[in-house]
Amino acid sequence: MDISIIFKLAAIGILVTVVCQILKKSDRDDISTVVSIVGLVIALTIAVTMIGDLFETIRDIFQLT
Repeated sequence: MDISIIFKLAAIGILVTVVCQILKKSDRDDISTVVSIVGLVIALTIAVTMIGDLFETIRDIFQLT
């Protein structure tokens, strides 16, 4: 695991927040909701990939098949 992944997740969160605020101020609430859902899906995809790598490492450490 690398610290850059945490920075990527933080950058995604900040970017999504800024875009959502701009869209809400311009009365585009529906698009703002879509942007926040897409940001959540991207962040969860990164997290699931990290969890998969963690399980793979645990499997290698304990030599499980």
